[in-house]
Amino acid sequence: MDNHRLSLKKWGGRIALAFTFVALGLLLYIVFSPLRPMLDRSADYLGRIAVTASLLALVWLAGRNKHLKPYRSLLLGLLIMAVAISLDWVFAIYLLDYLGLNSQSPMGMALLKLNESFIVVSTVITLTLLTGSSLDSIYIQKGNLKLGLLIGGTAFFLSAAASPWMAGFLFKGQNLSPERIIAWLPWVLIFALANAAQEELLFRGLFLRKLEPFFGKFLSNALVVFVFTLVHQGVNYTSDQLGFLIVLTLLAFIWGYLMQKTDSIWGSILFHAGMDIPVILGILSNLQRSGA
Repeated sequence: MDNHRLSLKKWGGRIALAFTFVALGLLLYIVFSPLRPMLDRSADYLGRIAVTASLLALVWLAGRNKHLKPYRSLLLGLLIMAVAISLDWVFAIYLLDYLGLNSQSPMGMALLKLNESFIVVSTVITLTLLTGSSLDSIYIQKGNLKLGLLIGGTAFFLSAAASPWMAGFLFKGQNLSPERIIAWLPWVLIFALANAAQEELLFRGLFLRKLEPFFGKFLSNALVVFVFTLVHQGVNYTSDQLGFLIVLTLLAFIWGYLMQKTDSIWGSILFHAGMDIPVILGILSNLQRSGA
C-alpha cells in the first residue's frame, strides 16, 4: 500500500486520479444508467460496448506496464461496474415479463429489485473471483461481525420503527395505516435488503479498498460518497431534494466508515436497508392510494 502511495507523489496526480474516477463513475451510472439511460437504444448499446472495451483494454495495458500497474485494480473495479450495470439494464426486466407481473405493484417492485440485485451481486462476485481477487477485497468476509451487526441491526430497527413518520416527512408518504404497512411488509423488506446489498457492493464494496492505496481511508470514502450522492440527484420520490441529498451524504459517509471499521459489508447492508424502508413506503403509498 505504501509503495502505491509513493507512485502518486504529487497532489496534482491524486487530484487527476480523483477526477477521473468520479467522471467514469458518473458516466457509467448516469449516462448508462440501469434505470434511465440518457441515450437512445442503439447509441446506448454502442456506448456501453465502447466504454467496456476501452476499460478492458486499459486493464490489459495496466497489467503489462509497470507505470500503470498500480492503477490496474481500480480500472478493474470500473470494468466490473460497467459490466454489472449493463447486464442489469439488459436482463433485469425479463423475469417480470416472464412471470407477467406488474412492476408497479408491491410484489412486482420487490421482485424486480431482487432480480436486479441478483444480477449485479452475482456479476461483481463472479468477475472479482475470475480476475484473481478474493472476496475480502470487496468486503465479503466476517470481519468484526459482532460490531457490524450491532450497529447495523440497531440502525435497521430504529429506522423501521420511525419509517411511517420518515416516509411522510421526506418521501411523500400518505395514508400509511398499520394495515397497509403490514400488507406490504414482506415486499418492503425484500426490496430494502436487495437494494442495500446491490448498492453497498457496487459502490463501497467494489471501490473502497481499490482507492485506499492512493487516498487513504477517509478520502476514499469521500470520493465514493460523492459519486453515490450524485447518482441519486434528481430522484422523484422525495419531497425535499436538497434535504434528501444532505441526509444521504451523511448516511453514505457512515456506511463507508462502518464498512472500513468492521472490515465487512454486512453491517452497512443492514443499516442501508433500514434507511430504505421509509423510501419504499413512500413510493408504495403513492402507487396505491386506494389501498394495497
